[in-house]
Amino acid sequence: MSVRVVVDTNVLVYTQDADEPERHDRAIEVLDQLVEVDGAALTTQVLAEYYVTVTRRFGDRLNAELAAEQVRRFTGSMPVFDTSLAVVLEALRGVVRYRMSYYDAQIWAAARLNGVGVVLSEDFQDGQEVEGVRFVDPFAPGFDTEAL
Repeated sequence: MSVRVVVDTNVLVYTQDADEPERHDRAIEVLDQLVEVDGAALTTQVLAEYYVTVTRRFGDRLNAELAAEQVRRFTGSMPVFDTSLAVVLEALRGVVRYRMSYYDAQIWAAARLNGVGVVLSEDFQDGQEVEGVRFVDPFAPGFDTEAL
């Protein structure tokens, strides 16, 4: 497995967001490129957040059954890191030490404990690095999947 990035919820959600056509297209393009080279992983937290978000925001066209099927598709194309006790405890350390929100810290912790050096998300400062994990915004100008 050559996982290089952990993908955050917002990237997955944009794959369904027709109201944001540029981000929608970019999210699909980036995921397709990463899946092609086995370069991305998800977390159980990200999958749960995705399901809740898309059924609330896009429930008129993405009902519970369709959203569940999409989650299954994601799990078939990318490895998924469990939210273990070790991840929870590491996330709590991230909250205390770096003042991250708990759920952001949990994604950071899952990446760090699984030896993945990049979190792909628009929710962090682009380029910020915390203990060997760099946060990269795939929607920022100049983003290049190949550079990951």
